[in-house]
Amino acid sequence: MENTSVKEIVKEKYGQAALRVYSGGSSCCGATAASGLSCDPITSNLYDTAQAGSLPEEAVLASLGCGNPTALTQLNPGETVLDLGSGGGIDVLLSAQRVGSTGKAYGLDMTDEMLALANENKRKAGAQNVEFLKGEIENIPLPDSSVDVIISNCVINLSADKDRVLREAFRVLKPGGRFAVSDVVTRGEMNDEIRKSVLLWVGCVAGALEENEYRAKLVAAGFEQISLEPTRIYRVDDAREFLSSSGVDVDAIAPQVDGKFMSAFVRAVKPAAKQCCGPSCCN
Repeated sequence: MENTSVKEIVKEKYGQAALRVYSGGSSCCGATAASGLSCDPITSNLYDTAQAGSLPEEAVLASLGCGNPTALTQLNPGETVLDLGSGGGIDVLLSAQRVGSTGKAYGLDMTDEMLALANENKRKAGAQNVEFLKGEIENIPLPDSSVDVIISNCVINLSADKDRVLREAFRVLKPGGRFAVSDVVTRGEMNDEIRKSVLLWVGCVAGALEENEYRAKLVAAGFEQISLEPTRIYRVDDAREFLSSSGVDVDAIAPQVDGKFMSAFVRAVKPAAKQCCGPSCCN
């Protein structure tokens, strides 16, 4: 799929999700949203009651993630955090609470409807250390070495140019900065058509990386201390309704699907700046 096509599909889907929240519904994607049922196992129960209760209801309803990236890494007072694909702002607002008044939490999103919803949630939350930016995660509108931590909640899998996303993340991180995201990944090889069908359910738009490919791309971007920790492994029965409605024979593909799709915490670090020990090592 062309990069432009992917971006337009993502904009449309996430714009619609924001509008559903405005009308009092949930942002859930996939078959469950269409049928009016509750969110599926991917997007449900990601935040504890204390976290959800501290934010505007609309920020919680707008969550389209597959994990809780704010639980991934220590956030310290005074740090600067950037959320790639911030949606309704739930992870930005939670991060802002943890970095405190001396810190800053940025959210980056390309969808006007989500940015409007996020700014309204910022107002309702009374967050003074939050800023939402319009832009694409392939072209982050922040200077080099300006961010301590990058988080993201199941958005990088939606990009058609993940290498560029990871290079941009590396660029804006300070030396020693942390990359700590939730994302959808796959494990092992499978039939391309089956992979596409299941990924449409898992991430609304196909595009998740195989776990070893994800690691390799992080290395190529310059990261080190890379780890990938599965958090939710999806079983074929989780997707049965969606796949059946798409004309897929679920029982026939089960052996190729079961346990091969998952949400995962992906962590990495930008190497720290070298200590200068004298004139020669600074050249």
